[in-house]
Amino acid sequence: METRLDEVADGIYRISTFIPEVAPPAGFTFNQFLVDAEEPLLFHTGMRQLFPLVSEAVARVVPVESLRWITFGHVESDECGAMNEFLAAAPHAQVAHGLLGCLVSLNDLADRPPRPMAHGETLDLGGKQVRRRLRHLNTPHVPHNWEARVLFEETTRTLFCGDLLTQVGNGPAVTGDDLTDQALNAEAAFRQTSCLTAAAQTLRSLADLEPTTLAVMHGSSFHGDGGAALRALADGLEERFSPETEFASQPSVLEGPSA
Repeated sequence: METRLDEVADGIYRISTFIPEVAPPAGFTFNQFLVDAEEPLLFHTGMRQLFPLVSEAVARVVPVESLRWITFGHVESDECGAMNEFLAAAPHAQVAHGLLGCLVSLNDLADRPPRPMAHGETLDLGGKQVRRRLRHLNTPHVPHNWEARVLFEETTRTLFCGDLLTQVGNGPAVTGDDLTDQALNAEAAFRQTSCLTAAAQTLRSLADLEPTTLAVMHGSSFHGDGGAALRALADGLEERFSPETEFASQPSVLEGPSA
């Protein structure tokens, strides 16, 4: 496996590991994002087995032990599997997540008590030249999991959107191309979205932030009119997968063949 490091916005780095065995023949990327600031923040940790690769990539930008915040979109192994490994490597680091995620999972799973965050609350990462502030936004069940959330970095207008706009393959680190069709094809294959109505409404709400960079967990990140990209994805989900009953009944390729 090869892990790449690319700057996708000012002071924001994408750490990407391509695993061809996942979603063959295209393969699949697992991405983490590092915010270089006075209090460095990591969004996604990757799985535990990726910790050596991801931590080495982090160290190319900041010392791993200087990490202050460990964050992620929701509780899954690719999002937070290496959470405790990073907490051990960075003695001053703390997990920050929404209150619900802390109550239902992280108060028990994290080796140190996490910081619960309210909807709309910000983390001030400091910075003498460029100040970084990340706003926590609850997105329950979007794309999945009760405790799902995103972060919005206000200075660069970067939305850390997790599994939203997932694509298969090993594309460029960041692109201005329309990702809607790729994301809809991935949705058709994986069936990852919990609730179509909630997803469309949430996407349009996030679009109102008018982000300029969408930091995507699986696939290329997007730079350009992020609001338009999110609205296009909401429209595409409704057009391709409505009505809700049909949307919910489609199986995921990950479930394997039916008996």
